[in-house]
Amino acid sequence: MRALVISGPRQASVESVVDPVAGPDEVIVDVMRAGICGTDVEFYTGEMQYLHDGHAAYPVRIGHEWMGTVTAVGSEVDQSWLGQRVTGDTMLGCGVCARCRGGFHHVCEFRQELGVRGGRPGALAQQVAVPASALVALPDSVDDAAGAMVEPGGNAWRSVDAAGVLPGERVLVLGPGTIGLLCGLFARAAGVEVHLLGRPGRSLDFARSFGFEGVWTEQDLPHLAWHAVIDASNAPHLPAKALDLVEPGRRIVHVGLAGSPSMIDTRTLALKDVTAVGILGASAGLVPTVEAYASGSVDPHPLIAATLDLDDLPGVLAGERPPSAGAGPKIHVEIPRRDTTPGEHQ
Repeated sequence: MRALVISGPRQASVESVVDPVAGPDEVIVDVMRAGICGTDVEFYTGEMQYLHDGHAAYPVRIGHEWMGTVTAVGSEVDQSWLGQRVTGDTMLGCGVCARCRGGFHHVCEFRQELGVRGGRPGALAQQVAVPASALVALPDSVDDAAGAMVEPGGNAWRSVDAAGVLPGERVLVLGPGTIGLLCGLFARAAGVEVHLLGRPGRSLDFARSFGFEGVWTEQDLPHLAWHAVIDASNAPHLPAKALDLVEPGRRIVHVGLAGSPSMIDTRTLALKDVTAVGILGASAGLVPTVEAYASGSVDPHPLIAATLDLDDLPGVLAGERPPSAGAGPKIHVEIPRRDTTPGEHQ
């Protein structure tokens, strides 16, 4: 099959690789659509931290925002999965440690992450092997494009849930990228007044098209009571700003990661009685995201700027923006179906 392979820093190509075979508890998915995110770009540039701490190594096959159709199942998997449109969890815990047993598989010390950690091949390929336990079924009301937006949506849903804001309260989201915009959409769907902060430019202009109550730069941000602040940016100074801005006794949520350490003053954290929450992965947010997309309360489609072919990806990872791309932050790839017949791997 064909798959995108990153063989080293700034070295990416579409190659012919060995077809995946389902283990006893796995399925094979014919990937139909997948997305590119900042983590994928960091693998391409060599900046991804997992490359430096031993959790990942070249060659890497990326792709953790995806959807497709199950075309084969392992010997221990229910046959009813065959033909089902699905997406799935990126975070694949060992299943036996105390964290996994306690519901924290996404921070399992021994976890693999699809297309990210532990050598688990990702979904920017014609097929991918996925544990059946990680699958999330997609209803017909969630089309392929929205299905490939469930993983980033799950991160945003978890961030808004962690913020603890109530209908009628006010949230400030830092960073108008994919996750930040989805945080705004989920918060607005919950009846929260949404404001976004970012740098002047195309991304901030695009954020204004969603009709949030306020879209600001640091220079013109008004002095309002922020009942929660969600940091979905990669700016090292914004975690400290989030702490300064949030109302005492409330929450700051960190879902964005900077390329260098971010500092906050824990004296301020304590004296304001603020709770700081970190978000890693979409796991607990996948099902609520599918439900929100299915109901129409959150629509991720406007965020998709372009849908390309697999062969276009090396250029995109290198920073090329397709001439026909819209204003949104997300690039998708449509992957041609293979000529396969649903079956079972023994």
